[in-house]
Amino acid sequence: MDLENNQNIENTNNLVNEKEQNSFLESTLGKVINSALDVGLRMLLPDFAEDGIIEVKDALFTGGLKEGIDTAINGAINMGKSILGIFTGKFENVSQARDAIKTGGLIDGLSGVLDTVINKTNSSGLINDNVASIISNGKDAILNSVSNKIENEFMQQIDGTEKLAKYESNWKEYFNNKDFEGMEREYNKIKEKLKELMPIENTLKEARVIENLHMLIKNNGQDFNLTKEQLELANLLT
Repeated sequence: MDLENNQNIENTNNLVNEKEQNSFLESTLGKVINSALDVGLRMLLPDFAEDGIIEVKDALFTGGLKEGIDTAINGAINMGKSILGIFTGKFENVSQARDAIKTGGLIDGLSGVLDTVINKTNSSGLINDNVASIISNGKDAILNSVSNKIENEFMQQIDGTEKLAKYESNWKEYFNNKDFEGMEREYNKIKEKLKELMPIENTLKEARVIENLHMLIKNNGQDFNLTKEQLELANLLT
């Protein structure tokens, strides 16, 4: 086993940092909220053409909606961690992240952001009184849509984590049977699924061990005759 692989094994104890997790949540939740806002505006303004909806949304963003959403998300993450007592700053699993967002008051934060932005864009003439009134009166429908979409996103994350565990189990079975073709198939599934998942230490740890072992065998001409050090790496999967 070369130095690089030794370093990879050592680094399995420090695969995720707080900044990476926060960045993933901020990006993912931002997209979910943006999507819910699109749906909500179309529902509240059914007589508006698509260009009209875009103009209203652009006006809200000009009024500071994006910045407000970013602040609300960041505030909810930090508040949720504080309430749940996550002093390391890192989430241990997806369910913990979901609970932090709920207890951190994201929906209440977004409600305040919408109020502020609607008033600001109305006062500055970016949206007229009628549109401002419709959005204000329909704010709860938008927030319900946001809440539902966020819950769905977290459920998809949990489901994705379960699928990853299944792919890893399949890989180990093929590894024990020295079936490299099967290993390769499951390894590719693991790589693709990891791209979709929130970075969690326990989620990544086993995947990285599998990656190290897989590449060792692949680069060694699919030879399953492992050295003592490589066998120790394999034992981390048991």
